[in-house]
Order: sequence, then structure tokens, then C-alpha cells
Amino acid sequence: MPEGHTLHRLAGVHQELFAGTAVRVSSPQGRFASGASVLDGTVYERAEAHGKHLFHFYEADRVVHVHLGLYGTFAESELPATEPRGQVRMRVVGRTHFTDLRGPTKCELLTPDEVAAVRDRLGPDPLRADADPERAWQRISKSRTSIAALLMDQAVLAGVGNVYRAEVLFRHGVPPLTPGRELGRERWERIWADLVELMADGVEVGRIDTVRDEHLPEVTGRAPRQDRHGGEVYVYRRAGMPCLVCGDEVATADLVARKLYWCPTCQPA
Repeated sequence: MPEGHTLHRLAGVHQELFAGTAVRVSSPQGRFASGASVLDGTVYERAEAHGKHLFHFYEADRVVHVHLGLYGTFAESELPATEPRGQVRMRVVGRTHFTDLRGPTKCELLTPDEVAAVRDRLGPDPLRADADPERAWQRISKSRTSIAALLMDQAVLAGVGNVYRAEVLFRHGVPPLTPGRELGRERWERIWADLVELMADGVEVGRIDTVRDEHLPEVTGRAPRQDRHGGEVYVYRRAGMPCLVCGDEVATADLVARKLYWCPTCQPA
């Protein structure tokens, strides 16, 4: 599932391509036909993201809410628009480009009040200027649940997925099964600040890089990471491989239906 930086990056792209334009909106697949008919020909005002949720704002207080889920994708192309290929849930056509949305978990037309209700269910997003990390800390500091599970709970913290979860805990030497209430405020504040920086970099470059300069391939002489997710990481999807810092084996386990990765030496219990 795409993590928060991907949605913020999409919001930036769509803002640049469509904002201030009367756009054509359609649903070649048909599953968003009623919503598309309401929006077709209206002005696309802006795009923004909150965690893993993307919002397209149109005139007359109409908002499209998209959650990509596991399989959803947007594909942007220059005009002229080609015939839709595959199951296109929503197509937006602007002055110079169009984008096709395929396979989302959600693509729905909401009112501003309904948008507010979605956002109220989400925790603070490290990529939003209006984020309040204190809200997350109040949940974390009172919880017996592991910090690894709490970081993935979108009601606690919005936008963090499995990659950022594993990597930020490694970078701060936190054992993933540490109960939230045992984390400590100072460590939480360092984790939050690191997520803000790491995820902003992810928006800029379009991939997740978490390895510090001194551990990069060109410094250590190791081979670059070869993985479809791209980016240099410490522990994510590196189970059984040597830790880039200590050389011991990276561990893995299942936690809340997701794979957890950590280094038992660098993140001692």
C-alpha cells in the first residue's frame, strides 16, 4: 500500500496540472459515473492529502475522496487523451494533461462535512503543516500496545506505513515491541522530527530513502539495493541479511497482519 509521501506527491502533481481549470471528469468503468457527471465541466480548485487519503476539491464545495488501498494507481499523461485502457474508475482531463485512476479502495464524492469526518478519524500527518504531534503522543504515552503497531495505526499517526515504521524505529534504536507508554517523550519527539524529514524527502524524490550518508553503498562499498520499492533502507525487506551497521542478521516477524523488520543487536530489547 502506498505510504503517505506518495499521496502528498500525487496531490502536488494534480495541483500543478489541474488547479484553477474547468476539467472534464468521467468514469469509463462506470463505478463513479454519478459522481463524475456532477463534476464534469466544473473548476478543479485544489488537491491535498492527509495520510494515505487524497482529496480533490472542486467548486461548489464538492470533494472527491480517494484511498488507493493495495492496488490503486494514478497515471498522468499529456493530451490528447487516449482511449481508456483497463478498468479506469475516474478520468480527469485538464488543459494539457489527463490522469486515470485505477483500482482504488475508495473513490467517492463527499461534502465538506464528510471530508471533515474522514480527517477527524485520522491522526496527525507528519507532512501537513497543521499536524499536532501532541495528539499522537497522548495516545502513544498511555498505550500498552507496541510502538510498532501504534505507528501503523492511522488513527494515531496518519501516513506512516510498513517501510517508514521499520526504518524510523531502527534509526532510533527502538525495539519494535516496546509498549507505547514506555517509549518516553524525548524519544517520541526525535522520532516525529525524523519522520517529518524522511517523508518530506520521499515526496521530493518519489521513493523512500532512510540510510544515513555514512552507510550508503558508495561509502561502504556494498552493492546498491535491488528492489522494486527502490530506495536505500536499513531493515525493510532485508530479513536474514546482514545489518548495514553491525553486520548481525536482520530479523522478521508478523505483527498485526504485516511483516515487521528489525535488528536485534541495534534495537535490543
